Amino acid sequence: MDAQTHEKYYVYLAQCPSGVLYVGSTKNVSQRIAAHNAGRGGRYTRINRPLKLLRFWTFNTRTEARVAEYQMKHLSPSEKLAVFCEDQNHNK
Repeated sequence: MDAQTHEKYYVYLAQCPSGVLYVGSTKNVSQRIAAHNAGRGGRYTRINRPLKLLRFWTFNTRTEARVAEYQMKHLSPSEKLAVFCEDQNHNK
C-alpha cells in the first residue's frame, strides 16, 4: 500500500451535556461523532447526547490508536482534561 492510500486512525475526546468525557477511536471522526449524536453510537452516548468533540489525535495504525484509546480511557476526568489542555497550549 502506498503512502497516499494509507488509512489513518483517530482517538477522540468528546464531552456529553452532563460534562462527562467520552473517549473513542475511529477511522472517521466526523462520521463517528455524527453517529453518536444520531443515537447510533455507543450505548452510553445514545442516552447522553449530543456529544461535543473536544479534540482528536491521529495514528498510523489501528493498533496504535487502540493502545492510546485504552490508555486515555483509564485516565481520570481531570487527567483527560489536562491532556486536552496541554495539547491546546502546545498548538498555540
